[in-house]
Amino acid sequence: MFKKLAVIIMSVFLVSGASAATPGLEVQAAAKKTEIIVSAAASLQDSLDKIAVQYEKQHPDIDLVFNYGASGTLQKQIEQGAPADLFFSAGDKQMKALVDGGLISESRQLLKNQLVLVVPVSSKTKITSITQLTDKAFKKVAVGQPESVPAGQYAQQSLTAKKVWDTLQSKLVFAKDVRQVLSYVETGNADAGFVYKTDALTSAKVKIALTVGAHVHKAINYPVGIVKESDHQAEAKAFYNYVQTKAAGSIFTSDGFSLAD
Repeated sequence: MFKKLAVIIMSVFLVSGASAATPGLEVQAAAKKTEIIVSAAASLQDSLDKIAVQYEKQHPDIDLVFNYGASGTLQKQIEQGAPADLFFSAGDKQMKALVDGGLISESRQLLKNQLVLVVPVSSKTKITSITQLTDKAFKKVAVGQPESVPAGQYAQQSLTAKKVWDTLQSKLVFAKDVRQVLSYVETGNADAGFVYKTDALTSAKVKIALTVGAHVHKAINYPVGIVKESDHQAEAKAFYNYVQTKAAGSIFTSDGFSLAD
C-alpha cells in the first residue's frame, strides 16, 4: 500500500511539474524576439542608438543589433555575404554599388551632413582656409581612409580642390572611420581632423575650426536601403519606414543632420 501511495504521489508531482513547465515554455516562446541587423555608418551611432530605444519600446518583439563602421567596409561585408537586414551609408557611392549589384531591394535618400575641420578645444589657432594645414603649426592631420571612409573621400576631394593634398601627405594620419578621426584629435594624436558636423557636436574635447565649403566636395548624402537577402523583409521594411518618420527625424536633426529633400 505504501508502495502504491508513493507511486501515486510521484505521478502527481510529475503531472504538476509538467503542467507548471508548460506555461514557462509558452512565455519563453512568446518572449522570443526577431533580431534585425543594421549595418550603419559610424557617424550615425548616436542618433540610431537613441532611435533604437524608442523603436524597441514600441516594438518589444524586435531586437535591433547595430554593426557600425566605415561605409565602404560595410559595403564590402554585405557584398561578401555578411548578415545584414538594413544598410545606412554615409555616401551615395557605397549604396549605389550595392544597388547596382542587385543586393538592395529598396533604398532612398535620408539625411545630409557637413564636413568640418576640428581641432582640440584648447587650440588657439585661427583657421580661415584648409590650406593653412600646410603650416608648421600642424604636424599631424587626421583623415578617414579615402578608400573606405566617405568622410575621408570628401576630405581628399576638398584638399585636392585646394591643391594641398599632395603637399600634406607626410602629415596625414589615416583612420578606419570618422569616429577614430575624432578620437585622434581628442587625444592630441592629431592637431586637426576632418569629421562630420554631427561628430564634432558629440565631443566636448574638440571644437569646429572651419566648416568646409560644400563646393569643394561631393554632396554628403546618407541613403538607407533594405538588404535583398534579409530573412526579415517585413520587419526590415518597418524599421526602414520608421527612420523616415517625424519622430526619428527630430532625433536626427537635433544631432546636427539635415533631412533629405
